[in-house]
Formats: sequence, C-alpha cells, structure tokens
Amino acid sequence: MLLLFISSFLAATFIPFSSEIHFAAVIHEHNVFAALVIATIGNTLGGMFSYWIGWLTKWNWIEKYLRVKRDKIERFQKIIEKKGGWLGFLCWAPIIGDVIAIGLGVFRANKYLTLFTMLTGKFIRYLIIALIILDFCK
Repeated sequence: MLLLFISSFLAATFIPFSSEIHFAAVIHEHNVFAALVIATIGNTLGGMFSYWIGWLTKWNWIEKYLRVKRDKIERFQKIIEKKGGWLGFLCWAPIIGDVIAIGLGVFRANKYLTLFTMLTGKFIRYLIIALIILDFCK
C-alpha cells in the first residue's frame, strides 16, 4: 500500500508517471476501499504539491524560463480568476491536470476550495477506475 501511495503521489506531480496500473494490481490483492482511499490521498497530496510549487513560482518566471507566451499566461490567469479553485475538479486529467494544479498555485486560487475539489475529482476518478476493473474481472 505504501508503493500505491508513492505512485499515486508521483502521478499527480509534474513527473511523468501513471498510477492506474499499480492501482489496478493493488485492488486485486487488498481491500478495494483501502486502496481507493490510499490512492486518492496520495494523488491529492501530489496535486497539492504541484499547487505549492506553483504558489512559489512567479508567473513571469514561466514566461522567461519555460518560454510560454505572455498572452497564453494571461488567458489562463483569466480562466483561473473566473473559475478559481473549482478547476481543482479537473486536476485528475492527464497532462492538463498538472498544468491546472500549478496554475492554481501561481495565481493563488483558494487553497481550501482547491484541496476539496481536487480531492473530490481524484476520488471520483479512482472510484470509476475501480468499478470498471471490478466489473471487468467478474
């Protein structure tokens, strides 16, 4: 279960990693609910780690070091200012989820709302994966 926590955490950071296969293997060997909770907590903490990295970052660093054009940054900022922490629901999505989590931190979205929505979105994602796997293995 510790390895599931670690893989779920890493999968939610900017490190290219996937936890779904590991999650699928664990739910066959252990309690499904425990695996769901561990994976959700690990993935949420990984997402909040990305949020924190964003919080420490200045948006002009993104423009300078990652060579993202100012107009793209400003468009993303307007979306975050409009939707705020509610975008945390989408942090489960591959590739864009990391960008959203970091962006929520960069533009200082409400951390409590971000945590709640991120946790909820990631839980629903792992729940759907578990239901699909359990149904498939019947």
